[in-house]
Amino acid sequence: MIKFGTDGWRAVISEDFTFDNVKRVSQAIADYFNKRVEKPEMVIGYDTRFLSHRYAQTVAEVLAGNGIKVYFINRPSPTPMVCFFIKKNKLSGGVIVTASHNPYQYNGIKIKMDYAGPADPEVTKEIESFIDKSEIKKISQKEAIEKGLCELVDPSPEYIKFLRNYLDISLFKKKSYKVLVDVMYGTGDNFIPEILKGTKCRVTLLHNEINPYFGGINPEPIPKNMQEVVLKMKKEKFDLAIVNDGDADRVACVRPDGKIINAGQVLALIILHLLEDKKWEGGVVKTISNTTLIEKIAQRYNLKLYETPVGFKYIAKLMQEEDILAGGEESGGIGVKNYIPERDGMLTGLLILEMMAYRKKTIIEIMNDVEREFGKFYYVREDIHYPEELKKRLFLLLKEKPFEHILDKKVTQIKDFDGIKFILSDESWLLFRLSGTEPILRIYAEAHTEKFAQNLLNFGKDFALNL
Repeated sequence: MIKFGTDGWRAVISEDFTFDNVKRVSQAIADYFNKRVEKPEMVIGYDTRFLSHRYAQTVAEVLAGNGIKVYFINRPSPTPMVCFFIKKNKLSGGVIVTASHNPYQYNGIKIKMDYAGPADPEVTKEIESFIDKSEIKKISQKEAIEKGLCELVDPSPEYIKFLRNYLDISLFKKKSYKVLVDVMYGTGDNFIPEILKGTKCRVTLLHNEINPYFGGINPEPIPKNMQEVVLKMKKEKFDLAIVNDGDADRVACVRPDGKIINAGQVLALIILHLLEDKKWEGGVVKTISNTTLIEKIAQRYNLKLYETPVGFKYIAKLMQEEDILAGGEESGGIGVKNYIPERDGMLTGLLILEMMAYRKKTIIEIMNDVEREFGKFYYVREDIHYPEELKKRLFLLLKEKPFEHILDKKVTQIKDFDGIKFILSDESWLLFRLSGTEPILRIYAEAHTEKFAQNLLNFGKDFALNL
């Protein structure tokens, strides 16, 4: 069965992610857009995974076979660049063949709408309902080009130009930063060096070659996948490391001392930079699994705070409806004002560098300032493969007999709109949540000390594994 999860359809290559299934999904997408839009025009992008280019061609051939004008990006495409192209050209939407941060065995399809953000659950449910409802119509890419139904494009020059204008590039012409960029074998490739071209910044790229195995790790910027970057930061003299995931919409950063700046901290820094340095205004969005530090900043500046389930589609919806300064997930997807309602890991990393330039401080000095003002927050997460038969049992038990105390701390609040989150009397918290894209249980914890955060995580893990 083909099911769309938190951010599109993901499946194992040659098991469920096959050319036949890609055709079925593409036909359903074509049926949806032809039903909803008069003369739809769509863009197709793809990542660096095994056969992504061919799968993307298949999508394009089916859409063109249904009379939809297709713009086919003729290079591996960062997700934010595809969304930028949608907005700039006022297209009906787009399709990206990518499994984002998932293991190398996976591939997937993301659907983007005319507002340049992810399709919401109502749209993906309707697309699911169209699968196998009509005969697959397909023409070759060559025929589509000849009929004017397919055009090969490369939006990268315009995308790079836009990001250079979004940032205050003049700051980087005055300050010489040494930046390490790990693109995790993904679509980030040479974009950051191109954005910083003509400045005093010196960029060193890591893992910028195509490797469908991603060096044996998941292309996800979380600590266990970033050890090479951490070691390099400790041994060599860099001012900042920027790490992007497989389709360059997620980010994490690393300090010169090798300490990882997790996604929640990055979002907090972005909010402070946009507020204090760029003097922008607006509300703030965080997902249920993101840091309490965001809440502290919102309280201090009297900002409207929104909390959503995990999935950037919920943040994107708010970015369209409300005046949002910034919003993000703990997984590293962050969106900002005056752009698109979508994540951009490359821009986010460069905004941290811009913050350093604005303040004329190192990232360590800036983070020390933030900790003095708002306190210390230590965040940990562990993903565990969890037996299917235990999933319902675990969450039924947590709902029917919720914890009243955890590690001698009283539970003061329970949130259950995405997983189950226990908030304790000292502001620490523990969250149990099933992944929307992989068959795993995620356990998250945060506390004011590293030791207690780890103890909370261990408590949650032991409970889940010993039912």
